[in-house]
Amino acid sequence: MPAESSAEPSTDVTVVADVRRRCVAAGEQDPLDEAASLRLKHHGLDGSALWVTGGDGFALAHAAAVDLAVAPDARGAGRGSALAAAAFAGDGAVTAWSHGDHPAAARLAAAHGLERARELWVMRRPASAPLPEVAVPDGLEVRSYRPEDAAEVVRVNAAAFAHHPEQGAMDQAELAERMAEDWFDPAGLLVAESTGDGATGLLGFHWTKRHSTDLGEVYVVGIDPAAQGRGLGRVLTVAGLAHLAAVGVDEVLLYVESDNTAARRLYEGLGFTHVAADTHVQYRRS
Repeated sequence: MPAESSAEPSTDVTVVADVRRRCVAAGEQDPLDEAASLRLKHHGLDGSALWVTGGDGFALAHAAAVDLAVAPDARGAGRGSALAAAAFAGDGAVTAWSHGDHPAAARLAAAHGLERARELWVMRRPASAPLPEVAVPDGLEVRSYRPEDAAEVVRVNAAAFAHHPEQGAMDQAELAERMAEDWFDPAGLLVAESTGDGATGLLGFHWTKRHSTDLGEVYVVGIDPAAQGRGLGRVLTVAGLAHLAAVGVDEVLLYVESDNTAARRLYEGLGFTHVAADTHVQYRRS
């Protein structure tokens, strides 16, 4: 293998930052999702392994999940193959995301025994599109987040996403890390609180995210399973979209599993659409 295409173990996380910057500057998706980015920011390489090809590519592995990227201006010289050979060595269980449905990622995955396992759709709508009138059910109040809600947000999140390996594992420390980010606005974290018959506690929440002056996100909508069937998902989603429109964003996006037909039906009914290029793919070797 040519020296320029070799992958070496490293602790130089500046390579990760530079490759990410070059990918985004070329109009591509950031090759690290939020969870990986926050883990690297707050915990460095603790519990992770990193391989690099000079300063042009990296593979970052943590708990059998791999993030791999080569800068767009350095592709075609075998760097991706070298990184994949290092990160996917052996036959153990491993997962990897392609942030964008790239044919090159599919080829690398197939070469190392990983199969297409999940599709995550990005759906979008104009913030100015009309919203339906939605009544808040009796015995509930929809309001903005307060610091004393933290434990309840974590509890509802864990219950709502018990089946979801990334989102459902969030604890209070990880919640605090997300809330320490520059984008966090407590007014954009809407919670549904039970107020009837002396009941207390949260039944759901809609956490919105403002990426920029132009772009907002339906970041997380979580409903306590005990409160399912009351239309809370629709109520909270509409409330969050109204908030994002009020702060002046032009477009709202969200991420949804392609096989979550109930969620897709809700979002499509609120004007969200999806195009094939807005697809993230997870590959998995069991």
